[in-house]
Amino acid sequence: MNRTGPRWLSVLGDAAIVLALSKVHAAWVADPAYDFTGSSRFGWALALVAVLAVTTYGVGLPDEPRSTAAAAGAAVVAAVAGALAVSIAQLVVGDALLPRFVVFSTAVLTVPWQVALHAVVRRSHRRGEQRDRLLVVAPSSERARLAEDLHMEPEGRAAVVGGLDPAEAVVGAGADLGSTDGVVPLVAAQQLANATLVVIDRSALTDDRIVAQAATLHESGVRVRTLLGFYEEWLAKLPVSELERASLLFDIGEVHGSSYGRVKRVIDLLLATVGAVVLLAVTPLVALGNLVANRGPLLYRQTRVGKGGRHFTIYKFRTMRPDGTVGGDGRGAWTETDDPRITPFGRFLRRSHLDELPQVLNVLRGDLSVVGPRPEQPHYVEELSAKLPFYDLRHLVRPGITGWAQVKYGYAGDERDALEKLQYEFFYLRHQDLRFDARIMVKTLGTLGGGTSRGR
Repeated sequence: MNRTGPRWLSVLGDAAIVLALSKVHAAWVADPAYDFTGSSRFGWALALVAVLAVTTYGVGLPDEPRSTAAAAGAAVVAAVAGALAVSIAQLVVGDALLPRFVVFSTAVLTVPWQVALHAVVRRSHRRGEQRDRLLVVAPSSERARLAEDLHMEPEGRAAVVGGLDPAEAVVGAGADLGSTDGVVPLVAAQQLANATLVVIDRSALTDDRIVAQAATLHESGVRVRTLLGFYEEWLAKLPVSELERASLLFDIGEVHGSSYGRVKRVIDLLLATVGAVVLLAVTPLVALGNLVANRGPLLYRQTRVGKGGRHFTIYKFRTMRPDGTVGGDGRGAWTETDDPRITPFGRFLRRSHLDELPQVLNVLRGDLSVVGPRPEQPHYVEELSAKLPFYDLRHLVRPGITGWAQVKYGYAGDERDALEKLQYEFFYLRHQDLRFDARIMVKTLGTLGGGTSRGR
């Protein structure tokens, strides 16, 4: 079962619940009864369905949660978000757009529906296990890295079932390819592993004998991908081995597409203006929480590196003890999971992501975008740039509050994590457009009810 089918079932099920409850209310609950389809409430019911479609997609339903408990939690978040959206709209308009019976009954009934659909999808996945079987022609270190990456958050299901070093793939190539023993190692390895997909790295592609064998497999129905192509399609990032080579070989929307940059900035300003209103409403509550359980300055300020390498001050609600936000050398330290420097109230701010809210001020000032690579501290940029000559490419665009690396991997906790994030950030730069930005924002909604991040 592919992902499109279950997601349409999710939307259709929510639509059936909303419309059925609205019909029940109009015929039997309301006094006097009224014609639902002929009233303005029909349009608002469809709007609620659309909101639920966005929120359920944002939290990854029905196929992404990995357990029934996770699916239930995600369904509750989606249902509550839908109810809140309608309630806020009704407050703004000053009218009961939909009956409370419909709004709250929908929130109650969509949860078991989404959990049940998730169970069906997971059972189907376990039964079908539509997992591509990979034969990888690459050095052993590259094969091991790929196998490890496939255990993270792939876009497609795959497993490495066989591998050849590029040198092994040309030993005794078939008779029609210039060999004397009739053995075609790539074809033999594919048949032995029953591989459905052959992945070939850059060094192997330079050898015509390997390419000829891959062509033979392709003609027989076995799919073939370059290592770069596989990473982009199945893992939505770039492989480490290709970062430097690929760094100049694609357009960046914000650099090479002037209209995209202008439209994105307008969207940033609109979203930041709404966020500033929320910030004004939330700040007194956070200040009160600080007074009780997080004594010290309200805001946390830190220097980060932005577009063009320019330094700016980023703002957050403080989540750590005042004496624990920096290392002994006065520089920001990597944050660990369950870091003891985080206060209890700070942990709540992190889990709710309210600590990020003051960054809307950075968006209004032009330091940040809503979507983009996460800005780093200057000394980390200096260290990573020295080790990774292509690292500064991420500073060609305005950094963001959220980004593809954040929704796919989380924050960096050390230099290895920073390199992992860079693979996702290069993928974002390679595919940057408004549609991709919207996808990232929707997926970010799905993380709002999650746990604390690993980073700083």
